[in-house]
Amino acid sequence: MHDIKQIRDNPAAFDAALSRRGLEPISASLLEIDAKRRALITDAESALAARNAASKDVGKAKASGDEAEFERLRALVAEKKDEIAQLEAQAKEWDEKLSAELMAIPNLPHDDIPDGADEDDNVEVRRWGDPRQFDFAPKEHYQLAAVAKLLDFETAAKLSGSRFMLLSGALARLHRALAQFMLDTHITEHSLTETWTPVLVRDAALLGTGQLPKFKEDLFKVDQDFWLIPTAEVTLTNIVAGEIIEESYLPRRYCAWTQCFRSEAGSAGRDVAGMLRQHQFEKVEMVSVTKPEDSLAELERMTGCAETILQKLELPYRTVTLCTGDMGFGARKTYDIEVWLPGQDKYREISSCSVCGDFQARRMNARVRRAAKEGQKKGDVEFVHTLNGSGLAVGRALIAVLENYQQEDGAVAIPGPLRGYMGGAAAIGADGALG
Repeated sequence: MHDIKQIRDNPAAFDAALSRRGLEPISASLLEIDAKRRALITDAESALAARNAASKDVGKAKASGDEAEFERLRALVAEKKDEIAQLEAQAKEWDEKLSAELMAIPNLPHDDIPDGADEDDNVEVRRWGDPRQFDFAPKEHYQLAAVAKLLDFETAAKLSGSRFMLLSGALARLHRALAQFMLDTHITEHSLTETWTPVLVRDAALLGTGQLPKFKEDLFKVDQDFWLIPTAEVTLTNIVAGEIIEESYLPRRYCAWTQCFRSEAGSAGRDVAGMLRQHQFEKVEMVSVTKPEDSLAELERMTGCAETILQKLELPYRTVTLCTGDMGFGARKTYDIEVWLPGQDKYREISSCSVCGDFQARRMNARVRRAAKEGQKKGDVEFVHTLNGSGLAVGRALIAVLENYQQEDGAVAIPGPLRGYMGGAAAIGADGALG
């Protein structure tokens, strides 16, 4: 969410930043709403002052025996009371209108973000690892013999419909092993705090991180006014909602392994084969809450945490900076990490790490109290900065392992770091059994 005071101070800069996202100028209409809101507040304050003055004079008129003046002043007090109520109600309506408008505007891109229209304009930052050279034609994950009996879309469709999957046996265990490995690495090597969170949230949590109101169609809503989370970014970031955090307690770094749910609205026909794009999936999510001056450095750190997982699994990847036209609603700067999938002969996104600045913090009212300076009892209070990133998407990591470690006979070798989670097994055989 944006600060109307900053828009008021520099509307041209605000519009220029939005134009980089391909949006039309909007500051004039926002400031018009703001002006009406502020004028009504001023009028209400003037009416309140007049009522207070008349209230004081009522007693004087009564004491002096001036009945006519007493009745006039008493009527004026009642009139001003009604006027104040009307003005405050109108001001509230314009305030809510302004808030709704500001809630729907995306974050402003950082100055060093490349301009562009879509993913074709993203800029590669680095690559790690060389794609394996196969002496046979590599297959996509769902075509492998080792997977055939363990990945069941038909039964999942019978249970829940399309875009769901049922994993069993060694494949389900490998999926779990990946999540546990990611979580253990982040906890022990990256000093993230493991967190177990709900997957059902109220409106306020989704408003705080920016999924509502704009992306309502992408969410699943259930009875009793709960929403299923699309990512643990929602729950982890909202831990600090409404809080004033002492400066010495920052940064806070969280991670959680959760189920995630997305309706995939607007994605009909995309990635329908295999398990790349599902309604229900698992992700290990990372969230950081920092002081404003530390957030860009934290983005580099967080991205490095995600990259470490791929390096340990020896999965080739590339890291790209998203351009203005491809960046998410709440982000100021985003790195996408794309893992190499030999079956598709391309890099595909497996993690997205973003710094949001104070965009989410304003929506959540999450602040930091600075250490008190000399002569102060308390330090200044300002909004924190928030960051989020996948560390990693578990299903996509499973796809990457299956495709990069596939064997000619359809078996899949198990990466070394995962074997301890797999009972020491070195492979899933072409028959689907651990060996």
